Amino acid sequence: MRIRKESDELQEEEILLIANVSDALAHPVRIKIFRYIMKCNTERQLVCNKDIVADFDYSQATISQHIKKLQQAQLVQIKKKNKFSYYFVNIGILGQYVKAVNKFD
Repeated sequence: MRIRKESDELQEEEILLIANVSDALAHPVRIKIFRYIMKCNTERQLVCNKDIVADFDYSQATISQHIKKLQQAQLVQIKKKNKFSYYFVNIGILGQYVKAVNKFD
């Protein structure tokens, strides 16, 4: 006889979400970049790569690699307008992550 899973038990997709987001936020620079983008979004300021490079002491290539990791985890979305790419925090994924992490006992 198979026992039903309880509703607060972590599902496979939640486990993958926790792993991906945790991996993306495992680097201190990515956390700083993520917070910077979130702050700009909250203040309704558009933020692109050159803004992040100007605010941090890292090369454009390094910033781009960190942004790519955040994007792969779906924490940051990129919207292209003309020749610029603007970054936006995906609050939905962040909420799902927090909800899944809260299921840990």
